[in-house]
Amino acid sequence: MFDRVPDMAAKRAELSPNGLAFRDEGTATDWTFGDVNRAANAVASAFDDAGLAEGDRVAILCLNRAEFFITLFACQKTGIMLCPLNWRQPGVELATVLATIAPKALLHDAAHTTLAGEVAQRSPLPLFGLETDIAGWISEDAAPRKGDVAAGRPWYLLFTSGTTGTPKAVIQTPRMSWANAVNIAQATRMTSADRSVNFLPLFHTAGINLYTLPLYLLGGQSVILPKFDEVAVSSILATGDVTQFFGVPAIYQALSLRPEIERIGWENIRCGCGGAPLPEPLIRFFADRGARVLNGFGMTETGPTVFLMDPDMAEVKIGSVGRAQMLTEVRLAGVGGEDPGEGEVQLRGPNVTPGYFDNAEATSEAFTDDGWLRTGDVGRRDADGYVYIVDRIKDMFISGGENVYPAEVERVLNAHPAILEAAVVGVPDKKWGEVGAAFLLLRPGRTIEEGALKEWCRERLAAYKVPVHMRIVDDLPRTAAGKVRKPDLRKMHECG
Repeated sequence: MFDRVPDMAAKRAELSPNGLAFRDEGTATDWTFGDVNRAANAVASAFDDAGLAEGDRVAILCLNRAEFFITLFACQKTGIMLCPLNWRQPGVELATVLATIAPKALLHDAAHTTLAGEVAQRSPLPLFGLETDIAGWISEDAAPRKGDVAAGRPWYLLFTSGTTGTPKAVIQTPRMSWANAVNIAQATRMTSADRSVNFLPLFHTAGINLYTLPLYLLGGQSVILPKFDEVAVSSILATGDVTQFFGVPAIYQALSLRPEIERIGWENIRCGCGGAPLPEPLIRFFADRGARVLNGFGMTETGPTVFLMDPDMAEVKIGSVGRAQMLTEVRLAGVGGEDPGEGEVQLRGPNVTPGYFDNAEATSEAFTDDGWLRTGDVGRRDADGYVYIVDRIKDMFISGGENVYPAEVERVLNAHPAILEAAVVGVPDKKWGEVGAAFLLLRPGRTIEEGALKEWCRERLAAYKVPVHMRIVDDLPRTAAGKVRKPDLRKMHECG
């Protein structure tokens, strides 16, 4: 694909300088595209004055706010790599993460001053406050910067969830962002007239790219909330101002329990879902209220958008993530061409990362010998070309010699009227090698008897797939993207 692309902030400001880019609810500030570009130029100039140069890394620790995106565009102008940090992690963990990228500075908001100080004590580096230093930089005039940038130059780094070890820093490039914008726009019919709401954490690809950055590139508007709050999000949706909405299943689950749900004009909102498939009961729940929630699939390593279901088939091919979008090639390992079948999902295209920062070994392991990204997910393609994500390869377990995919069991459990959400893992068993352990969130006011639930499962699953262990819990451990942390569930089972 293209080797050079325009400076995103400068080009957008040239095309629609007075258009509203961000309405920041946390700071009660509106930013036009012209404002954003002027501020990004000022931050870029301040980076120069601080001695930061192309290839340096700058970490940032903050809740969602417009200044994050301003800093992101400043980094594109200078070639500095922005490294968003997970503010849910303690200082000792963040210091371990920072050791993998060796940043030259740490930016932070007022809410994380103490945490930033703890990190700086462990990893000495200069601190800059968003409300103080960065606000001062933005208030100064700076020479305009306009020009193109290398499409494959590292722009920012996003860390993997690290459930199996030290997180890896996934390189993100301008080319990946443009490819993601094309994939998203094609799938959702996104235009400059669209409005969305930003609340997913900015240290995760969804917070940046679903849909805020692609919508910015197209000239649309985003309302920014500091973080997810079901009351605030429900209220914004009820205004009728939002036309594009993206959430992970836990978000849709939380919204489904809000009384405001009935006041939202869902038929006017194009809804996407990722991180994990939205369970069929929730798909039906929102469909009854006029919403077609489109399941999708992607990864931090893919920018992230790869699949998104098409609206016409959303209620026909329930559970499918649709077809691969415009700029991504997909193959299923061991399955010929476009034939139906099942195999590991492997990807290629301009939206795929060049690799992991300063980690040649992990990069090599992530790709096949002929250059396709290994996702680690098993996919199934039906006769019509629609793809279903069966499960993570590493989550599959073997019980009595038979393969069990937890996602299949979870779908059955989630269909029970008393269950809000189920998560299943394989745990050791002396007789069968491994068996299923189910962790269950119940719907408000509902109860369930374990024997009756197992009978429900036996009517719908082979006996070896029925969980031997079942536990009702108040909450499930999750990643920033809302995915259930399965290793934590295994530890919970071990601890009784």
